[in-house]
Parts: sequence; structure tokens; C-alpha cells
Amino acid sequence: MDMFMHYYLPPLLLLPLSLYLIFFIRKKGSDDLKNLPPGSKGWPILGENVELALLGYQRFVRERMQKYSPEVFKTSLLGEKTAVFCSAQGNKFLFSNENKLVTYWLPQSIKKALLPEFFESDCKEALVLFHKLQYDALKPEALKQYVRVMDSLARELLEKDWRPNSVVKVFPSSKKYTFELVCRVFLNVEGLHKLVDPFTLLGNGMVSLPIDLPGTAFNRAIKAGKVVRGELLKIVKERRKELMMMIENKESEGGDMLSKIMMLSDEDGKQLSDAKVANFFVSLLMASFESTASAITSVMNFLAQIPHIYDKVFKEQMEIAKSKGPNEMLTWEDVEKMEYSWNVARETLRLAPPAQGAFRVATAEFTYAGFTIPKGWKTFWTVHASHTNPDYFPEPEKFDPSRFEGTGPPPYTFVPFGGGPKMCSGRDFAKLAILVFMHNVVTKFRLEKAIPNEKMLFHSRLTPAHGLCIHLYPHTK
Repeated sequence: MDMFMHYYLPPLLLLPLSLYLIFFIRKKGSDDLKNLPPGSKGWPILGENVELALLGYQRFVRERMQKYSPEVFKTSLLGEKTAVFCSAQGNKFLFSNENKLVTYWLPQSIKKALLPEFFESDCKEALVLFHKLQYDALKPEALKQYVRVMDSLARELLEKDWRPNSVVKVFPSSKKYTFELVCRVFLNVEGLHKLVDPFTLLGNGMVSLPIDLPGTAFNRAIKAGKVVRGELLKIVKERRKELMMMIENKESEGGDMLSKIMMLSDEDGKQLSDAKVANFFVSLLMASFESTASAITSVMNFLAQIPHIYDKVFKEQMEIAKSKGPNEMLTWEDVEKMEYSWNVARETLRLAPPAQGAFRVATAEFTYAGFTIPKGWKTFWTVHASHTNPDYFPEPEKFDPSRFEGTGPPPYTFVPFGGGPKMCSGRDFAKLAILVFMHNVVTKFRLEKAIPNEKMLFHSRLTPAHGLCIHLYPHTK
């Protein structure tokens, strides 16, 4: 109900207009003549966004799978006709037909709040630039150098914010850790903590109805977007001056991602504007920090409530800690030894994925599971439908890291990072950040939930209702 009030109460003021549209101007479209997937498009304008807010993603999808089809159903989300794919076969179909039958698509709310500089060009330029460097910057070979940075940040945070307290809120703390981390890795800057809250508002509003009225989540997201772009623009302008001086003095240019992006040119050979560079990094930071923080929080949640899982993670991590000197930092090789801990993290991502899936747009009409998906319709592959399917994961509600031993689950059933050409390029970054944080926490503290039945809510990411309050019990030496 809190999520409903936050996102969708202002748009309900449009209900009289919706009723007018139903009874006076609704027309039968050509789509109605086709064998569309079963389902409901809900109210005009509002679609089924209210139902989604009230039920939550998992229940919303589960009920429609039971009522309409376990493979695919139609709905209307964020003002778009949408076909929701619900199985491993659906995941395989969409991932395999990337850039063939479907292609990347961003909701208007995301484009306008997050990427206004690219809005008129449908974000194509932004996406080309984004994928041009992110894979090189986030591949394992490039990330190895950041293990020490991650370890140092985690140690610093726990000593400053955790050790002096008997109870901590994990989610705000993990957001602080991951935001500082992405700022250092991508921008090579520190001290931008004041932007964590604006980034959170931006993330929340990006998945709301694109109605720019005072009091709506979308309106707050647009305002927050202006704040974060303004701050990043200052950084970009300052870095531009530094680069120009380095070029004039014939010095080697900066090797960080920000410096590399600033030296790129667009399709016309013109240097990218500072505003476009700032926009690019707003999207990169948004994609990186909050989803990783959500994953870390969920891992801590399971470690705090399942003692025997914690004990196994503790044993593995202490073996690594004992193999190192008192102040010796973690290395890439240490992280590779954290096999059981990573299985715990993967089981967490199965049961509590930070994101619920992703949109695509149909570039041509096609048939799936006997139903027609018209050109221009949006598709959405949903994570939890396959993650909680007992055919793929027996006793799906049980937390069981052993599912990932050996060859692991069948292909296309475990998809927290997506798949195909657009698989999340930040998956290795997230893995490192999660495991390094796990190591530092469990080697220092035993955990216990302060609010045993604290609810997990879904805004832009899966988040605990009270920040995940945890009792800390430091290990005695």
C-alpha cells in the first residue's frame, strides 16, 4: 500500500478522464483482430499499473500466469502495450532474437528523467556510446585492479559506521559503499555522498507513469535528475580543463573511464558535449550502484536469518583471512576461492533479484507460443517466473546454495543479469563488490535481524521496508 500511495495516487486524479475515454472515444484497433496473448490492458492511460503496485511484481505475474497463460500474457504498463514472457523458453526466445525480432527499448519515463540530452534521438546515440566502453571497463581483466579499492572501502565503512554500533541499517550503508565504489572506479572522484538520495529519487521515478505533475514520482525524478546532472557536469567541465592542459603539455591522458569517454567523437566527428558526457555517467552510475546495493542487502538478510548458511560462509572466508597478513588486502585470487559464498549470492539473486526483468520492443510482428506479438508492442522478460518455477528449481521457496554446484541450473532459468547480446555488463563488477563486502562483514561480525519479519518492498529495486536493521555481534579474537 505504501508503494501504491507513493507512485500512483496522483495519477488516479485522471480516473474521470479514463472513464470518459472508455465510454466515448475507445475504438477497436487492428491489433484486436489478431490472435494476441490472453490478458487485460486495464484502464486507458493507467493500464494495469495500479494492480502492479498493489500486488507487487511477483504476485502480479504469478496471478496472470495462472489466469491466462504460463508462457506469455498481455498487459499495459507505463502506457505501453506489453507482452510479458514468463518461462525459460520465453527468455531464450527473446535473448536469441535480440536485434532480430526485438531490440533494446527504454520507457519514456526513463528517457526523459535520465537521458534528456538524448531524448529526441530515442537514446540511440547514448546506447551506442554506453556499450562502446562499458564492456571493456567492466570485463574481469579490467576489474582486477579494483579488488584492493573495494576491500579498502569495505574496511573503512565497517570500521566507521558498523563497529561503533550494535544495530545498523544495511541498505543505506550498502548504498554508501557501492556509490563511493562506482564513483572511484568510473569517475576517479571521491566525496559525492550527497548525491545518493537524489539518485534514489531518480531511480524510483523512472519506473513510474510518465506524468509530470507536482507530487508524482516522475516529477520528483525529473527534479532529481537535474540535480545529479548538474553535479556531474561540474566534474566533467573540470576534467575537460585538466585534459586540455595535459594535451597542451604533451602529457599522457587520463586512463579512467571518464577521460576516455570525453575524448570520443560522435557520428559527425564532433567532440561530445559536456552535457552528453554527464548524462552518460548519470546512466552508468544509476545502473551500477543501487542494484548492487540491493543485492548486497539481500545477501546480508539471508545470512542474518539462516545460521547454518552463515556458518559455512564464515568458515570459507576465515580460511582466506587466515592465509593473509594482518593488513594484507584481498586479491583477485582470493575472490576466486569464494566458491560457496558466490553460490550463496547466486541463490540470493534467484530468490531476491534486484531488478525484475527488462523491456524490449518488437521490430517486426512475430509469433510465440501460438500467439501474435504485433510490431511496436513492448515485451518484458520477467526474472522471478523462471527463478521460482519448481520444474527448474525443486522446492523453489527453499534457500539452497547447492543448486549452483556442478553445472548449475538449466540454461535460461537463472537470469538475474539477463542474457544474449545485452546481458548486463556489470555482472562481474557486482560479483566482486558482493563477495568483498561479504568477506569483510562475516569475518568481523555475526548477524541477527532486529526486525525478524521486516518486509521487502519493490520500488525501483527490491528494498527492505526499514533499511534491514541488523544486530551486530563482533567476533572475539
